[in-house]
Amino acid sequence: MFYEEGDDGWVSEVESVDGVSDGGEIVAFWELARKSVGLGRLLGIAGLSSADDVAPPAWAFGDSPRLADELLALVLAGTKTATSSGAWEYESGDEMGPQEGDLSIILDGRGHPRALVRTTEVQTLPFAEVDAEFARLEGEDDRSLQMWRAGHEAYFRRSLAARGAVFDTTVPLVLERFELRYPRPR
Repeated sequence: MFYEEGDDGWVSEVESVDGVSDGGEIVAFWELARKSVGLGRLLGIAGLSSADDVAPPAWAFGDSPRLADELLALVLAGTKTATSSGAWEYESGDEMGPQEGDLSIILDGRGHPRALVRTTEVQTLPFAEVDAEFARLEGEDDRSLQMWRAGHEAYFRRSLAARGAVFDTTVPLVLERFELRYPRPR
């Protein structure tokens, strides 16, 4: 389902274009999610225009549609409450790293918004120092540190190779804990 915000501020359903999510769908999702979690419209209080009222960043987990859908399902089930990313992803300054209190819209593998999460904790550690508790919070595979290391090493090797870099266990990772704000866990 796709949506578009009109000049009057109302959100209405529109036809999709080749099944690709557009900004209107994210705006509509943001409107529903923020009302559901009590964030409401803050424009009048802050004196901002609707152009200033922007949705939080929207992104998908992983590096494939299949992985994005698998990890999203874990979030929606309440199993996955943490994620990790390479610190190198934020070095260029094009993308800000996560901060405590940040909101994010999580997309499915087709680019459709499905969840709103709030970052509750962020730390940076070398790959080798990620502990069993964090691996359990990531919620993947059997939730063990051994499986976390195997799966994430493969993922970070792909990510670094795409940048012409090589993985080793000292690479810095950004470890993010979050809570699902919308929809509520199943």
